[in-house]
Amino acid sequence: MKFTRGKIAFISLILLISFTLCSGCTESSSSAVSTPLEDNVEMIIVTDALGRAVEVPGSPENVICSGPGCLRLLTYLEGQDKIVAVDSIEVRDSPYEARPYAIANPQFSTDYPVFGEFRGNDDPEKILSLEPQPDVIFKTYPTRGYDAVELQEKTGIPVVALEYGDLVNNRESMYQSLSIMGEVMGKEERAEEVVSFFDATISDLNERTSDIAEEDKTTCYIGGIARSGPHGLQSTEPTYPPFLFTNARNVAYDSMNLSTAEVAREKLIEWNPDVIFVDLSTLQSGDENSALFQLQNEDIYQQLDAVSSGNVYGVLPYNWYTQNFGSILADSYYAGKLLYPDRFEDVDVEDKTIEIYTFLVCQGDEGKGSDVYEHMVNAFDSPAFTKLDV
Repeated sequence: MKFTRGKIAFISLILLISFTLCSGCTESSSSAVSTPLEDNVEMIIVTDALGRAVEVPGSPENVICSGPGCLRLLTYLEGQDKIVAVDSIEVRDSPYEARPYAIANPQFSTDYPVFGEFRGNDDPEKILSLEPQPDVIFKTYPTRGYDAVELQEKTGIPVVALEYGDLVNNRESMYQSLSIMGEVMGKEERAEEVVSFFDATISDLNERTSDIAEEDKTTCYIGGIARSGPHGLQSTEPTYPPFLFTNARNVAYDSMNLSTAEVAREKLIEWNPDVIFVDLSTLQSGDENSALFQLQNEDIYQQLDAVSSGNVYGVLPYNWYTQNFGSILADSYYAGKLLYPDRFEDVDVEDKTIEIYTFLVCQGDEGKGSDVYEHMVNAFDSPAFTKLDV
């Protein structure tokens, strides 16, 4: 068959168009193969502490923790390597540091950008400028600053609200938060281990002391409890966990008062406890306003039997960017051994505290747990777990 020049040109044009279309198909196919993994990541729906159904990527690679104690919980779950930024508390220059999770992870203060102010005062613009972007934002105390719904709307990033809880009246809230965070992070097994650790430790403390008759118990008081900053001797905790866990006779106990309280000096004199514990966070406030200075220098407190007999002892901070659960357990063993030495004969408080920190914040590294212990007991001018000079 003969082809005219016109026919050849026409056939060439058809071939060129076909080649171009095929090339386009090949490029499209190649692009689909190289789609980023994040476009194909499995999404899951979790119910957060506010009852919201939040869609999040399963086992996200990049997260941030907003609000008091939020990064502490993630550290308990051994997921702190997934953060891409921190709030301002982590980079604050302070002469004191009493957060075991931060002591065990000094990189928090040096290796990450800041996404907002502490206590949940987030900055959406800073969050949106992060590289890489967080896949999920965890937020404790979720109504502070921008609430969880507002923060999600402003950033377009899923926000999982968590209730921090405590170890006494709201322990289930804390456990629920660990469970929710564990579900999101793919750390369900670790979350169960942490819950079991708390339950077993609290059970051990209770079993050692539950059968002691009330009349055989030494009366005690805790002063200097911090709440949004340091306070003096009159600041106490009516449901102080170390006393509850060891069935101690807390002279300030009040089942209806679930938070810190300020007691009258005259009331403390009336109670006249046998032993006084001082939360060493009080030493941040300066000499004249600290519980230790008051016990040493205010005449009214010289009437107390605990002062005249020298039965005043320092313990680790109860609150430091909200409650320090590990330190609370350590303080419980110290209080128990002091109040009932025969029931805690087998307990070495230093070893027990290292064990607690090693499990909760040091990923099983006992050497690091020992370093955290040394830092914590010596974080203030007066060491913890010792008799104080009054």
